[in-house]
Amino acid sequence: VQLQAFGGGLVQAGGSLRLSCAASGRTFSTYRMGWFRQAPGKEREFVAAITWNGDSIYYANSVKGRFTVSTDNAKNTVYLQMNSLKPEDTAVYYCAASRSVGYADPRRYDYWGQGTEVTVSS
Repeated sequence: VQLQAFGGGLVQAGGSLRLSCAASGRTFSTYRMGWFRQAPGKEREFVAAITWNGDSIYYANSVKGRFTVSTDNAKNTVYLQMNSLKPEDTAVYYCAASRSVGYADPRRYDYWGQGTEVTVSS
């Protein structure tokens, strides 16, 4: 079972990045996929979550209107399009998979990717 997140990098404030999370090793169609982030010295926080069929989508208030989560079932890949980036978005971003209720609770997620670093300069 593997989740591989990639697409991070350095971007100026106001810029955009698209993160990808490729899932492999099992069928994830019954899982909810989540994006979390962790800034230095801070706890891991919820960013967005989506079911594979796209029926349910959730965002943290801090990213609503700027970030968009989506899935490509054919590629077993989840995306996080991040626009209008702010310095406070700087963090390591993780994707995760869950079959439990509680989309914003990282403890409810069973599988985690390795993280991809996003740095937003002012």
